Amino acid sequence: MASDENPRPVDATEALEQLGRLSLRELAMDSLLQTVADLTSSVMPGNPETSLTLLVKDKPTTVVWSGRLAVDLDESHLERGHGPCLHAARTGEITEVADARAEPWWRDYLARAVERGCLSSLSVPLVIDEDEPVTGALNIYARQPEAFDEDSRSVATRFGPCAAVAAGNLHAYHSARDLADNLQRALESRTVIDQAKGVLIERYKLTPDQAFQLLARLSMQLDRKVRDVAEHLVTTGELLGASPGGDGRPGPGARRGRPGTGAPAAS
Repeated sequence: MASDENPRPVDATEALEQLGRLSLRELAMDSLLQTVADLTSSVMPGNPETSLTLLVKDKPTTVVWSGRLAVDLDESHLERGHGPCLHAARTGEITEVADARAEPWWRDYLARAVERGCLSSLSVPLVIDEDEPVTGALNIYARQPEAFDEDSRSVATRFGPCAAVAAGNLHAYHSARDLADNLQRALESRTVIDQAKGVLIERYKLTPDQAFQLLARLSMQLDRKVRDVAEHLVTTGELLGASPGGDGRPGPGARRGRPGTGAPAAS
């Protein structure tokens, strides 16, 4: 996902001004995050690569990165469930590894970092949404030890709010899309269940409540979702669990007969 379209800025001020000139209406949210990652890489010392990690309900996801090194080290974080990146996201503390060869914490992760050529790193925590368990970290992976001084730490923290706003917007968009998808699926499920109830009402002369109870009972007995039982009935005309005789009625294990009607009884 690294991008070569953005020119390398002269300094952090120019990079931040470049971010300020970007139009949120014309640039996709993930593209904005990618730009933040690329610009951060371009102004930090140590020939670094950067990534941005989101932590939603303590489940981490890398959303953008500037190179293969950043991807590998983020994946190493995710595999182990710990490391400076996740520490920053979970605690809200700026987390720096001055020399990965000497750092006493996270030794299994840092051994992998040294193997990949990363000798120091800086993770800036991001507050994405104070009302939800959503945090993140802007991660900077350098190839030389002790790559960061007070000035570079200050620069990194200045990029943090830009990354947090973009990441927050991206999370809000995904949450809204997931909610819309869930509502759509719920509406579709309700429609097909209502259609199946109509078939049962007509076929067995049941009340709407009795028809739904029959679908629910078959769902439990067959270990299938109510929607699946209903959809099968609507699309094939066959009721799952029907008797082998082929009359379309539920088999002996699926219902009780109402005396004098032969139709299934309500629970």
